Order: sequence, then structure tokens, then C-alpha cells
Amino acid sequence: MSGQLHGKVALVAGATRGAGRGIAVELGAAGATVYGTGRSTRAQRSDYDRPETIEDTAELVTRAGGNGIAVQVDHTDPDQVRELVRRIEAEQGRLDILINDLGGENLMDWHRPIWEQDLTKGLQRLRVGIEAHMITSHFALALLSKRPGGLVVELTDGTAEVHEQYYRSEGGAFFDIVKVAAHRLARAQGEELEKHGGTAVSLTPGWLRSEMMLELFGVTEENWRESATAPEGFGISESPQFVGRAVVALATDPEVARWNKESLSSGQLAKAYGFTDADGSQPDAWRYIIEVEWPGNPGSPDDYR
Repeated sequence: MSGQLHGKVALVAGATRGAGRGIAVELGAAGATVYGTGRSTRAQRSDYDRPETIEDTAELVTRAGGNGIAVQVDHTDPDQVRELVRRIEAEQGRLDILINDLGGENLMDWHRPIWEQDLTKGLQRLRVGIEAHMITSHFALALLSKRPGGLVVELTDGTAEVHEQYYRSEGGAFFDIVKVAAHRLARAQGEELEKHGGTAVSLTPGWLRSEMMLELFGVTEENWRESATAPEGFGISESPQFVGRAVVALATDPEVARWNKESLSSGQLAKAYGFTDADGSQPDAWRYIIEVEWPGNPGSPDDYR
């Protein structure tokens, strides 16, 4: 898909690492100009306190064939988001793609009922995972809606089908509510953009081999199958490149409106569009999770790649 997005302008809100970085780089590989935002810069780390920076992401986007532009933004601050969108309009005159990938994964409070969870962390997760998305869309969609063909992608964790069947107890109430809200926000934006020729969807990767996940299991992207500590389910995991290719497939589809208001997964879209992960496979993590892992049925991750 090299060059298919030449002339298109994307905003990836939350492009510092993980899925956001993977999406930004793949959009760049397709020729797009990508504004990648985050709070972690080479001069200042965010509360994630990790080494990845938005400047690194911008360089990767440009190296892939696009035009990467790093902007430090706290998306819970309306003034900062307003200025970001004003800058995009002044410099580019358009916005074609908005990716809302603001999740606050550093705020996880694992396997606790709501009355035992850290309330400060929980409320901050709501701010990052819901409020910041709505602030960003409030300003960005005023620009994106000026041209037909705009695309909004709300990143989440799990499909609407999964969230209808299961309570996400691993992360607790705050986590569950944030991830479910992404589907409804995509539905709302899809309803409102439809008359302007725009499309909005929610999209989930599977088990993502993010920088944090690889570090947790003591492996790299090159030897991830060799972890001595990862559970069997890690065998269904995917690189950030995979969900990035899912976004590019949507962004380059002239009939993308057929997906408007839908809940989608990277594995589902790989089957629909034919793209693969970096290793040539098509991992369908959520199908494996709901058919094998969570119900405790027999099956191997390799059967779902």
C-alpha cells in the first residue's frame, strides 16, 4: 500500500509507543503525513517513565516513507488540543484520519474489586480513556468533517462481542468501562459523520507485543517465542505493525463506509483485506480468546494464526 495515502493527513493521538506507534508508522509507510502526539519527549518523560518518545515515532514514520511530525500534547487539556488542531489546519489545511489511542495502560490496578482499587488511578483512567478521546474528537472532527471521506478510529481492548459476554475483571470496573465506552463513542461519531461522508469505527488489536509487554516477558520482537515466563496464550500475540496495517487497510478502502459504526479487530480485518503480520501470519487473538482461552476449551494458539 506504499504511497496510497500520499497527500492525506493523519493525527495519531497517543503515538509514543505500542499500537499508536505501530499505526503511525504504517500510515507513514503508506505515504501519509502523520502528526504523532504524546507526553513523552526526549527532554521530558511522562508518568509512564519509559524511554520511548514521540520524536522517535516521528523519525520512524519519516523513515518508513511518510512525513512524521511530533507534537507534545496532553489530551486531557482542551487548550493544548485546540492549539494542536489549529496547527494542523494552518500547516496542512485538512485532516483525513483521526486515531484515538489514549488508554492510560500505566494505570492498571490488576484483579481488584472497585472498592479496593486505587480511586485516583481509576478516575485518571476515565479521564485518559474517555474524556481525552472526547476532547480530541471535539476539536479534530470540526476539521476532519470539512471533507468527505474522513476516518476516525477509536482504539480499545476487546470487541463489542467480547464486552457483551464478559466483564473485564482483570482490570476491574474502571478498565472495563473505558474499553466498552470506545464502542459507543465510535457509534456516536459514526452517526454524526455519516452525513458528512465520514466513517468512525472502534478497533481492537489482539494480545499486543508492545514495548512494555516484551519487556515484561524478557524478550524482543525477534525472539518473542522464546520467553520462559509468558503463558501459552502469548503464542497468539501480534506486533503493533499488525493493527497498523488494519488501519491502513481501512484508510485506503474506497468503500470504508461499509464499516461505519462497527466494532472491529485486527484479526477480523486481516481476513477481510488479506494483510498479514510481520511474520506473514494472520493471528486472530480474540477468536482464540473467546473460543479457547477464557472458556477453557482445548486448542492451540497456532491454530488461530
